[in-house]
Amino acid sequence: MAGSAARSAGTLEKRLAAEVAGSVLFDTFSRGRYATDASIYQIIPIGTVIPETMDDAIRAITLAREEGVTVLPRGGGTSQCGQTVNASLVVDCSKKLNRILDLDVTGRSARVEPGIVLDDLNRQLKKHGLWFPVDVSTASRATIGGMTANNSCGGRSLRYGTMRNNVVQVEAALADGTRRWFGAVSRAEAARNDADLLTRDLLALGEREAAEVAARFPKVQRRVGGYNLDALVPNGPTNNMAHILVGSEGTLAFTTAVDLKLWPLIGPKVFGVCHFGAFHQAMDAAQHLVTLNPIAVELVDRTMIGLARDIAMFRPTVERVVRGDPDALLVVEFAEASEAENLAKLRDLEALMGDLGFGWDKPGAHFGGVVPVIEPAWQAAVTEMRSSGLNIMMSMKEAGKPVSFVEDCAVPLPDLAAYTAGLTEIFKAHGTTGTWYAHASVGCLHVRPVLNMKLDVDARRMRSMAEQAFALVRQYKGSHSGEHGDGIVRSEFHEQMFGTRLVRAFEEVKDRFDPAGLFNPGKIVRAPRMDDRSLFRYPPGYQGEEIEPVLDWSAYPGASKGFLGAIEMCNNNGTCRKLDGGAMCPSYRATRDEQHVTRGRANTLRLALTGQLGPGAFTSPEMEASLKLCVSCKACKRECPTGVDMARMKIEATAARYAFHGAKLHDRLVAHLPRYASLAAKAPWLLNLRDKLPGLAKLSEKIAAFSARRSLPKWRSDVFAPKQPSEGAAGGRDVVLFADTFNRAFERENLDAAVAVLTAGGYRIHHAVPADGTKRNLCCGRTYLSTGMIDNARIEAERLVAALEPFAIRGVPVIGLEPSCLLTLRDEIPALLKSAASETVSRNAVLFEEFIAAEAKAGRLALPLKALPQAKALLHGHCHQKAFDAMGAVEGTLRLVPGLAVETVESSCCGMAGAFGYHRDTIDVSLAMAELSLLPAVRKADADAIIVADGTSCRHQIADGAGREAVHVARVLAASIAASEARP
Repeated sequence: MAGSAARSAGTLEKRLAAEVAGSVLFDTFSRGRYATDASIYQIIPIGTVIPETMDDAIRAITLAREEGVTVLPRGGGTSQCGQTVNASLVVDCSKKLNRILDLDVTGRSARVEPGIVLDDLNRQLKKHGLWFPVDVSTASRATIGGMTANNSCGGRSLRYGTMRNNVVQVEAALADGTRRWFGAVSRAEAARNDADLLTRDLLALGEREAAEVAARFPKVQRRVGGYNLDALVPNGPTNNMAHILVGSEGTLAFTTAVDLKLWPLIGPKVFGVCHFGAFHQAMDAAQHLVTLNPIAVELVDRTMIGLARDIAMFRPTVERVVRGDPDALLVVEFAEASEAENLAKLRDLEALMGDLGFGWDKPGAHFGGVVPVIEPAWQAAVTEMRSSGLNIMMSMKEAGKPVSFVEDCAVPLPDLAAYTAGLTEIFKAHGTTGTWYAHASVGCLHVRPVLNMKLDVDARRMRSMAEQAFALVRQYKGSHSGEHGDGIVRSEFHEQMFGTRLVRAFEEVKDRFDPAGLFNPGKIVRAPRMDDRSLFRYPPGYQGEEIEPVLDWSAYPGASKGFLGAIEMCNNNGTCRKLDGGAMCPSYRATRDEQHVTRGRANTLRLALTGQLGPGAFTSPEMEASLKLCVSCKACKRECPTGVDMARMKIEATAARYAFHGAKLHDRLVAHLPRYASLAAKAPWLLNLRDKLPGLAKLSEKIAAFSARRSLPKWRSDVFAPKQPSEGAAGGRDVVLFADTFNRAFERENLDAAVAVLTAGGYRIHHAVPADGTKRNLCCGRTYLSTGMIDNARIEAERLVAALEPFAIRGVPVIGLEPSCLLTLRDEIPALLKSAASETVSRNAVLFEEFIAAEAKAGRLALPLKALPQAKALLHGHCHQKAFDAMGAVEGTLRLVPGLAVETVESSCCGMAGAFGYHRDTIDVSLAMAELSLLPAVRKADADAIIVADGTSCRHQIADGAGREAVHVARVLAASIAASEARP
């Protein structure tokens, strides 16, 4: 930061801290986390303020103006064109300014603060039978303020229109601090109103430029480029002045409230997944499919199908809805008044596809047909896959990635096939290809050519392709900006699209609202070049440090043997900021802080490893704080469509910090627990005194950081220690049981139950013992991995693999009960050891419930199960069960018990996460995570319901937070078997 700017920033920071309630973040790490959005750009802001109230936000803007600092309003930070990055004071509305201020159910309208997330708004509206229908793909994190600023559209704009069609009024603070409403005004009254010169001047400008607007503005629904001058022209007795703010990208004023038009919830729906043997045929067919009046027609191309098939959470969807080897799909959605009408529409769609010459039995380009999707669950799965199109495309592990710069141009439907063919030729001429998806119904396709933005040659190719693509758009009288706005990418091209006169008019609008250029300068007007590499996330000189990673990152390109490339997979689209559904990201859901979301952590790691946070940043206390609330739940491993595995990345950072700084007492006690567990079993009463004698818990908190508000697991002398290496039926199918430290030392009942179930099933159970003949029990090494003690983790992993390999070579299933331990065999251990033996063991490692469910499905399981006195089970899934897609297995295993109804809690992490919930510094966040959904659900459960949780930590959290005992699924099955044995 230059000297004068640094002085202004320093003064502003002090004034904000003194005069504004909320978080004031001017440190290097925080500024780095707000330097990027989902675009290719990176601009370090002056600082960030997260205001407590709207008055605080307005005060912060006033202080910035007084200190000569520009202001950047920000919501979810998911803009794809660079709208939400600038060298400004960022005012983050997403954490606190997110309420519904007023709701008129009868009048179908709502007044909301700008920071409310679309999905959160719709969750609150659903109980009233209403929703806000501008359903953008980023609905789980996009804020209404950001959507208004961008004039967002969504997949169903064919029926519902864009934000502009659904925004009634906007309240905004102007650059001088004035706070006022913008809405419908009478032109006649405005001409006489001397108290509102702004409205008078804007309407005069609109009248003056009406002819030019009519001549130059594209006649397509998806035009969001520039300012909405067409909202100012004489088009009746009134004009809605809010619409000049819609799509203004925070450049004119600061939105403080938005009045929205609401719609009745969509009733029953059906999807028809239309298959095409050639992409061109799909594009040509779109104009015909819309004649059936669907509410959406969404494109999925061959590349997206292939990438989705390789992503665990999308693979079942692809297998369900994709037939044969299509070049493209068009997902046609109908929502008529009744199911019968929807089914009739599907029949019409099938007939139309036949009339267009497509058939399942036809070769080449005319291969095609319709796969109906009627079940709501599968519709949701298709929608999830389709709306994740951007992130699916970005899951490529190569150095080149699909880049957004001509992404959402819109052309008339009759020209769509010709336009896409022309654009494909442009890409081909530049030596690359494009990926395609999104809104075929309105001629707005998201296309991203694959480029490596670290290379100057690819930056030049990007500009050349942009210039040619925008010329092609103009040829078809389309819009170069059809959904995602202007930002840095497209603003400089407005003169080519709209002409010099209208660009000067845009500048007049900006200057009339914001004469000093306070708000988000350089967007829409007076923009920098889109290929200015100094503004890129990967600027000239961008280079990663070479560290020696402890895990295998060879699947990725880049520095530190691929570790940096894995971090760079984060494209900042912000799926990790979702607040409901799935499990990612539990710490963000509890804190709502950018620092504690997967995206924020990935940005911090990237900036540190490329020297942008100063020397020693990777092992610094600030990095430790950045990762402290990551509970290594692995939800991002499954739910981040680009595969950012923050749990693994945290191991790298923790290992580096341990190598540099050593370990604290708390970490040493946690790490070495598997090794001193056998000693503790000889005198458990001594260690258990901590929770019995007054004052000892407080002392342990002071000395070892174990919160006095938590009881520790109770040590016991009767640990799990089989007398024989094998038991069960001599001729039964072999299995090997891995007894993890936690179940062995603290909850042997679970292992006893597993043995009872496997024995009853006729299996021959082998107990894993050390291959070297030592008496020390086997351990997966997870406690060492979590504390960065990699050498010890490697020793434990090698011992475990050596003990299990002889079984695994023979294909014997390796069964474990504790998800975090067993799944370490499938995940971290192969990446740590990089050996053939570890891969062999990994392929044979299964959770108890996975084994039981698979055996039952294969018809090999014969258990004498009887109904239990309890008729219902409430299931909480361990994070790693969710990450490795094992929830279906545990649900299926429970349903083997006759008459047992299974309800799964829609929960994220329980919050304990190994030692996380025991630490004095993190216990409050631990409990906050549990209170989001898990503990309330347990408290509401019937008194006689079985609470099932397979994770040791999960069971402890439930006991502490809800006063209920939770049991492992093995104990439920064992109880069912015991019930059968007790009955004649």
